[in-house]
Amino acid sequence: MAELPFRYFDCDNHYYEALDAFTRYLEPEYRKRGIQWAEIDGKTRLLVAGKVNKFIPNPTFDPVAAPGVMDEYFRGRNPKSADPRQLFGQLEPIRPEYRDRDARLALMDRQGMDGAIFLPTLGVGMEQYLTHDIPALTATFRAFNRWLDEDWGFAYRERIFAAPYITLSDPAGAVRELEWVLERDARFVVMVGGPVHTAVGDRAPGDPMFDGFWQLADDSGITVIYHGGETAYTRIQSYWGENDFTEAFRANAFRGLSSPDPIHDTIASHLALGLFHRFPNLRIASIELGSAWVFHLFEKLTKSYGQVPHLYPEDPRETFRKHLFVSPYYEDELAGLLKLVGVDRILMGSDYPHVEGLADPSTYIKDLENFDYTAEQCRAVMRDNGLALTVRRPVR
Repeated sequence: MAELPFRYFDCDNHYYEALDAFTRYLEPEYRKRGIQWAEIDGKTRLLVAGKVNKFIPNPTFDPVAAPGVMDEYFRGRNPKSADPRQLFGQLEPIRPEYRDRDARLALMDRQGMDGAIFLPTLGVGMEQYLTHDIPALTATFRAFNRWLDEDWGFAYRERIFAAPYITLSDPAGAVRELEWVLERDARFVVMVGGPVHTAVGDRAPGDPMFDGFWQLADDSGITVIYHGGETAYTRIQSYWGENDFTEAFRANAFRGLSSPDPIHDTIASHLALGLFHRFPNLRIASIELGSAWVFHLFEKLTKSYGQVPHLYPEDPRETFRKHLFVSPYYEDELAGLLKLVGVDRILMGSDYPHVEGLADPSTYIKDLENFDYTAEQCRAVMRDNGLALTVRRPVR
């Protein structure tokens, strides 16, 4: 464990969902249209809309791989060319702290962690499989958020900040759900990037039809998180015949080479549509999506602003710096990101306890130090920036 002179705040922690996370509070009329469990050939399988779902190969999470066992792989080091799933090593019974908040608090104390944003594991992969049935989709995540509030809490002891999942597919429903979670003291909400499938077709998430949601997010001072997961962009990969993208950790060289990036295009769309001009208090954080996309977007913004400055209320790069927070992968080019967006927009995120994250979240500081971050900058990234987002700042 890294010896830190402060208790840190982790912006990317995860739980492993309980088996009834999507069903405990699901209305009876949606039970066969949403998420179910079934025994098939002696194995417990996840059914989504009546079909076996492979987003997570082992969706019961018991047994599960130990935290951080794929750290070297995600740093680009796999000299023996082992299949990613071989790197999981010996699976272990699920640990209490993955599903019990008080056990997790005790672990956080041992880790030197002051607080953390808690995000779904299975949950970020389910929306796209239900977009054909918007009532079932919205009911499924209403049920999920009520489970999340009961088992984890949205601001438990001001240390565990579990982010409820919001889908924009039903714009009015998204407003009602945001109102519900705000009443229960949520500080963050989470969603995936990319186009939103609605009853009238696919729309950009910054389309005015969603302004009711964004207005409430703006007024309340909550932080909207975009997190990695299954997005509408999966369909783009299928155009190339790459159908294995729907299963996590299946080896596929094209996965690491393809260019479509939902977070890049989502933020680009927000800037192009003037979302932050309409809602000047809005805060958005990009979690577990790396930071390579930021460099690509800034390059494009520079050219676009030079060509059509009249289409922007201000330099879009400055708009980005005012409204966006980025949690880079620990293996990213952290020095360049610091120069591009400034230290106050960078968030530490360990992805604990996932296999691709850090076994010891506190060691994130070593990567910052390797890129010559000062002690003050390390503290800002490792603690102050994330902690500040737990305070909602409504419009005065």
